[in-house]
Formats: sequence, C-alpha cells, structure tokens
Amino acid sequence: MAHKFEIYKDKAGEFRVRFKYNSEIIFSTEGYKSKASAQNAIDSIKANGPGAPVEDNSSN
Repeated sequence: MAHKFEIYKDKAGEFRVRFKYNSEIIFSTEGYKSKASAQNAIDSIKANGPGAPVEDNSSN
C-alpha cells in the first residue's frame, strides 16, 4: 500500500498518528494520552478530511 496511517508512541510516551505516502511522512498529529484518542483522530481525519476547504494564508 502506498499510503497509510501509523499509530506510534513518542519519546514522552504519548500516542501519535502519522500519515505516510510512499514511506514519506506527510503529517503527524499532536500527542494523545490514549491509543483510543489517536484512533479517534484517524477516524476524524477520514470522515472530515475529504470535504475540508483549503485556506491559503500565504502572503503574496
């Protein structure tokens, strides 16, 4: 599979989610105290991400 979500523990012992595409990390989340919260983040991204608008805050 070219893309996937990964749940992992960081050095502080918190659970984080990262999204990888072709082995490159595209983004990672904040730390969560529980694995269930990390899974909830994945579920939220899957449910809400496809319809999310793009907000361009770059200055020209």
